[in-house]
Amino acid sequence: MLKNGAPARHERRKVSPDAPAVILFTSGSEGTPKGVVLSHRNLLSNCAQLAARIDFNPTDVVLNALPVFHSFGLTGGTLLPILSGIKTVFYPSPLHYRIVPALAYDCNATILFGTDTFLAGYARMAHSYDFYSLRYIFAGAEKVREETRKTYAEKFGLRILEGYGATECAPVIAVNTPMHFKAGSVGRLLPAMEARLETVPGIEEGGRLYVKGPNVMTGYMLASDTGKLQPPAEGWHDTGDIVTIDDEGFITIRGRAKRFAKIGGEMVSLPAVEGYAAQVWPDAEHAVVTRPDARKGEQLVLYTTARDAEPKALLEWGRANGVTELMLPRDIRVLDALPVLGTGKLDYVTLGEMAKE
Repeated sequence: MLKNGAPARHERRKVSPDAPAVILFTSGSEGTPKGVVLSHRNLLSNCAQLAARIDFNPTDVVLNALPVFHSFGLTGGTLLPILSGIKTVFYPSPLHYRIVPALAYDCNATILFGTDTFLAGYARMAHSYDFYSLRYIFAGAEKVREETRKTYAEKFGLRILEGYGATECAPVIAVNTPMHFKAGSVGRLLPAMEARLETVPGIEEGGRLYVKGPNVMTGYMLASDTGKLQPPAEGWHDTGDIVTIDDEGFITIRGRAKRFAKIGGEMVSLPAVEGYAAQVWPDAEHAVVTRPDARKGEQLVLYTTARDAEPKALLEWGRANGVTELMLPRDIRVLDALPVLGTGKLDYVTLGEMAKE
């Protein structure tokens, strides 16, 4: 049988679908980065999974300011549009908050990729007409705050489609779409993927998410065991995230397993505490880490850009909203800006070290 297209080219060049295509490194937001080996099958499968859920066409224009060394920028912002014949405009830095919105206007972009941090920055600097041509805004890598969602709805008339992924999954695991959307969730699992939840002691709501599918990595390359590929056990990848999945299949992230603190014997979700701070100071950025405490085991430390932040305001909000004092930090430290990695994620490793000091 005559073969055409990519399969024929791969066969002529003796390239196996399961051969390594790229090695990307995890963000390092919570620890030492790990090398993730992704095969041609992993990357092309993830592109096909996204294409099955997202309605795009050759008239679209993608604006990608995300770095291609990050899997979100590589697969969603580069491989998917280029391999689908869609015009793609690249910009080298997502941190230029004035330039990216102006570029979206100039190139009549219809699809934009970003993280909550970057999208919030664009919203502050953009004219309300800069995003006039956008059809889709896809957000990932970190939780989209309600303030960001509200700003885009009111200022630009746009709905942010939040997704969820991991470098180990090439990267997209789930995504909201215009047809299947639930605010606050990260959407439904992509086609050809399986998921299972495992109970975590001390955490009553949700379980630890494991996923399996054609986009799950070949394996890790670790600095502690150089040159040896460490594949996921039986094909299942441990995301390390605590999630709930509702009856319609929508996934809601409750927090990282590593981002739960045990304070006075109680499990406290650090992302939830960040959400409480956002209720009190909605126009600022917040990050919560822990430091050792001889009496309670751990103590919460809130880093914020809110100039007037003080424990009293947070405690008063907690009493009014039924949140116990145990879950509210008394150690609040104000910064001009929170440290951010090149991928757009907050640098919790640096903040953790600062808290210990």
